[in-house]
Amino acid sequence: MMNASILKRMRAIVGSENVLDSLESRIAYSYDATAMKPQLPEVVVRPSTAEQISEIVKLANEENFPIVPRGSGTGLSGGALPLENSIVLLTNHWNHILEIDQENLTVAVEPGVITANLHAAVEKLGFLYPPDPGSSSICTVGGNVAENSGGLRGLKYGVTKNYVLGLEVVLPTGEILHTGGKSVKDVAGYDLKSVLVGSEGTLGIFTKILLKMIPKPEAYKTMLAFYSSMDDAAKTVSAIIAAKITPAMLEFLDNTTIRCVEDYAHLGLPIESEAILLIEVDGRNVVVEEDAVLIAEICKKHHATSIKVAQDERESTRLKVARRSAFTSLARVKPTTIMEDVAVPRADLARLVERIREIGKKNDVMIGNFGHAGDGNLHPNYMTDERDKEAFARAEKTVFEVEEAAIEMGGTITGEHGVGLYKKRLLEKMVGSPSVQMMRTLKQMMDPNNILNPGKVFDLKPKCEGRLPRDRDQIKKFEEVAWI
Repeated sequence: MMNASILKRMRAIVGSENVLDSLESRIAYSYDATAMKPQLPEVVVRPSTAEQISEIVKLANEENFPIVPRGSGTGLSGGALPLENSIVLLTNHWNHILEIDQENLTVAVEPGVITANLHAAVEKLGFLYPPDPGSSSICTVGGNVAENSGGLRGLKYGVTKNYVLGLEVVLPTGEILHTGGKSVKDVAGYDLKSVLVGSEGTLGIFTKILLKMIPKPEAYKTMLAFYSSMDDAAKTVSAIIAAKITPAMLEFLDNTTIRCVEDYAHLGLPIESEAILLIEVDGRNVVVEEDAVLIAEICKKHHATSIKVAQDERESTRLKVARRSAFTSLARVKPTTIMEDVAVPRADLARLVERIREIGKKNDVMIGNFGHAGDGNLHPNYMTDERDKEAFARAEKTVFEVEEAAIEMGGTITGEHGVGLYKKRLLEKMVGSPSVQMMRTLKQMMDPNNILNPGKVFDLKPKCEGRLPRDRDQIKKFEEVAWI
């Protein structure tokens, strides 16, 4: 247990009511959305100001204990899992939208703002914040920035990093850094915010975030196209892009997912279809109508068996349920679902889907595929039962082999979920030793005592034997007990 004198100092910083050390509180923050084993934190801390976070971080450096920043805990790479002898530092209660600046097209938020609430607030004023993670109804903006989250609108609008203009962040030494701002152009010095976005809680704790908005599109049109061949669906995706059309959404579901969604949501989907494409175009009214007609022609040319076009907003929302309920539908099949995340050049999408099928069949693991077809970003979902050690080992082996297949195709082990604990075993194989060493150098420079989220993304290799033994020993122990 954590030293009583350290707990006393924490309570003096944030108030006794904001230091949660009951077993119930510790259990509640011992896991995230992965299938990895939970680990109890020593204590959970709820600071209310950047200055309080700064003081907690300085105390951690002085007393040598790790801090794991946490938003809603919806991450899928183990990034918010506690380390032994660590504290969890919560920011999900910082949930205020601080300013919507319509003249400068910016919105300032606290890190605990729910992404869907941000969408609703700016859309009410005629604007759009495009990043749209699948968990947008429960995930926080701070977590999105830490993971550089993507989403369904990524093909046309990009991901979180494309909308971050400025940050207030508490560094691993306790200093408070301000970087970026409302200026459209700013190349004064190194682009520090780009280093911090996607750093997965290892380089800083976000306390204020300045984001870019865009005008809300005038109109949009949503459709579903059904295929008897995954290859035809993939060729449709390439043909749409080649026609110089950039849909706001270009998503797909495979047959396993289609069957599970229909069983769950009863949308009237043809369960014999091998693939469905969800396509949405947006923009000026006339352009949307023209693009929708052209896309329908392209779908027919590439052997779509049928096409459903939404006639109003209500029907559009219903069509999108097929994609948005994919994970929920698959998660009902077996007690444990491992939702994965790999990406390849989009021309290789069909090849990767087929490779995933082959690997799943070889290892006797049921896999449902859906994802962002326009980005080449797949979400294979491995249905298993963690109570069955042999079945779970086969699922774990399958995950690893699929990630290796993505690397072999020139892709990546993660398109949007992050590395965390879950994927770091293949990071060096993918990016190379020099890249990982540069990351380590940056981490050691910014966080000399390895305080913030240690053991995530990669392991540090201390320069001197005997330095920080707590980190080496406990990270090793953590990996032994926590790896899926």
